[in-house]
Amino acid sequence: MDLTGKIALITGASGGIGTSIANRLSGMGMHLVITGRNAEKLEILKKEIEKSGTKAHMIVADISVPDTPKQLIRETIQIFGKLDVLVNNAGYAILKSLEKTDVDDWDQSIAVNARAPFFMCKESIPYLQESSCATILNISSVVGRLGYVNQAVYTASKHALMGFSKVLAKEVQPLGIRVHTIAPGGVATDMVKTTRSDLDVTQLIHPKEIADIVEFLLKHRGNGIIDNINIRRSNSTPFA
Repeated sequence: MDLTGKIALITGASGGIGTSIANRLSGMGMHLVITGRNAEKLEILKKEIEKSGTKAHMIVADISVPDTPKQLIRETIQIFGKLDVLVNNAGYAILKSLEKTDVDDWDQSIAVNARAPFFMCKESIPYLQESSCATILNISSVVGRLGYVNQAVYTASKHALMGFSKVLAKEVQPLGIRVHTIAPGGVATDMVKTTRSDLDVTQLIHPKEIADIVEFLLKHRGNGIIDNINIRRSNSTPFA
């Protein structure tokens, strides 16, 4: 599929995975709305995108604020008039035992990893259903299906993301909207390096590898649909 001129909204665009996806989509001719909390990184990304000849609109916003999803979708439509692809990439992780996890940890994790993408999807449906390539990509994690010590709240939030994605895919299928989840293991991002310092950095998945998968899912819109893709580190156990 030729995606030239299509519009994508990417949350968490100032981070490693989000930045790689943004650069890849702009290289495919897509115009982007990029959002995140780091204004400096977003500005650098915006300039990189515009060098490729496509348009970029940046929105500095905190996805954990309840009204943010509606505001992001509204501004996207105001700027570009449509939406074709939604990438829910923003994530938040902490490394704490369940016993040491407090209410603030729980609320922030659920707000970023589950509530925000839930309402981003809800607000985007009326516009996505008008697109010929309507796609929602929810970036999950290996902890969306497994559980690791000291990651109880992160695991709970990513399980929630996976759960509502399964329902969403069924509800929007009649509207022509495709929903994919991507569930990687350790990726070479600042968040993973901070929360999982025990991992061998040389074995971490590169953010560009996630962008490769996003490109494949968007460009190959045939009769065969991939609901979820699990990606593991090369030194982790196969089929675990």
